[in-house]
Amino acid sequence: MTSTPAATPDDSGSRQASSPPGAIDAQGLRSAIDRSFGGTLVQLAELVAIPGIAWTSFDPAPLERSAHAVADLLRAAGLEDVQVLRCDKEDGTPGGPAVVARRKAAEGKPTILLYAHHDVQPPGDPALWQTEPFAAVEKDGRLYGRGAADDKAGIMAHVAAYSAVAEVLGSELGLGVTFFFEGEEEAGSPTFRSFLEAHRELLRADVIVVADSSNWKVGVPALTTSLRGLVDGTIEVQVLEHAVHSGMYGGPVLDAPTLLSRLIATLHDADGNVAIEGLVSSDNVTVDLSETEYRADASVLDGVRLAGSGSIASRLWTKPALSIIGIDAPAVDVASNTLLPRARAKFSLRLAPGQVPSDAMEAVRLHVEAHAPFGAAVVFTPGESGSSFLTDTSSQAASLALWALGEAWGVPAVEMGIGGSIPFIADLTEVYPDVQILVTGVEDPDSRAHSANESLHIEDFRNAVVAEALLLARLNADGLA
Repeated sequence: MTSTPAATPDDSGSRQASSPPGAIDAQGLRSAIDRSFGGTLVQLAELVAIPGIAWTSFDPAPLERSAHAVADLLRAAGLEDVQVLRCDKEDGTPGGPAVVARRKAAEGKPTILLYAHHDVQPPGDPALWQTEPFAAVEKDGRLYGRGAADDKAGIMAHVAAYSAVAEVLGSELGLGVTFFFEGEEEAGSPTFRSFLEAHRELLRADVIVVADSSNWKVGVPALTTSLRGLVDGTIEVQVLEHAVHSGMYGGPVLDAPTLLSRLIATLHDADGNVAIEGLVSSDNVTVDLSETEYRADASVLDGVRLAGSGSIASRLWTKPALSIIGIDAPAVDVASNTLLPRARAKFSLRLAPGQVPSDAMEAVRLHVEAHAPFGAAVVFTPGESGSSFLTDTSSQAASLALWALGEAWGVPAVEMGIGGSIPFIADLTEVYPDVQILVTGVEDPDSRAHSANESLHIEDFRNAVVAEALLLARLNADGLA
């Protein structure tokens, strides 16, 4: 990660940027946010109540309703140019409804694009929820519900921050602001790139804020400065032309699941590091998690030894991580006494920043073919891929964001990585190569996004609104050099 001259690191790796020039009414912004915050939470709860899921196996009607509810919020915030737009998928079916609204910039002022997504993950097993998934419930300072954190709170942070800035600045607001609320992120953003291409000028901006990440912990804000990339695919092992009786033929030949297991075991070394040659890896993070913190956050069982070497943060952010996320095999309850001729597994490989996805995919292919056990036939099928992301923290926008986060929370902001991927950010950088991208968020390690009992820390949410309002006001006052 690069450093910013205007920032001073402390012992934790946090950095507090110095206050930029230009006068803004920070207290007026805070007061405006506080006055409307109760209503902001009500609006968030109303969005949570709409089960808008972009997966093809779910009814599309709630997703459409979600998009129009978000459009109504933007109109209520004073935006006039509000549209619900979509692009078709490759198979000709319509993509998820996106909401776009725009306030044009005054002459000489920059434009900022505020991104979030209104679609959510399916709720999963209702028995695992302590509250109804699609009914926002406030408890112990948190708001529970599917989408309360990921990512309807991102939408409301954008809307509430803009509303406060518009109220306080009035006619002095010349900053261009574009809202882009996607409707299919949780389904893999299948039409994102075509949407950008179709609406390139409508979405063009100088700065993009992607509100779909996390803070360091409750009470400590963060700017996400790195994201791992991703490649996935399937590995199939073949040993027989067809299944045979395990008693009659077992012994001289090993079944396909056994050989697949031996092949999978070669993907990591004895310490649990990814053992595939040619992958980018580094251990240059500026902050770290303790083993106790990681075990608690990841719910690791007592007695399970952690895998890999180096700092825990590097294992999460700047080193590759490979998981087997699916195996095709008969269920135990219906298994017969046969030697299975074929077995297949799906892998998911998270890539360190700087790794070229196509190179990583080729490295996996070469590895599995070179380690075919007992001469078994190995069929490697590449799947999806996504690029990593690394913020230029010396940019003016990043420096302003770090300052705003520190001001809002009252403690220095942390530069942190995220082990996951946001593949569409690569599309943003390719379509708009000169844009400055900031990845922020409203989640914390206990938000449980995608899991049962998803929740939002309410005071950190308020701080996120304040931070974004300060950023907008500062960009309005000072512009970009």
